[in-house]
Amino acid sequence: MHELNVPNMNCGGCAKSVARAISAVDPAAKVEFDLREKKVMIESESGRERFDAALAAAWFKPA
Repeated sequence: MHELNVPNMNCGGCAKSVARAISAVDPAAKVEFDLREKKVMIESESGRERFDAALAAAWFKPA
């Protein structure tokens, strides 16, 4: 499981954009959001660096 801090994820719309970026890397990934803490938890066999790159490309660079 990967836990990423995404400081500029502020709302449900942001979470949907983050989910799309994650699905582009691994369509089978299981994703959970904590908007209050600005965290996303990803259960996937893909490496974290792939998710970091996809989120950065979508303007949601993880901290």
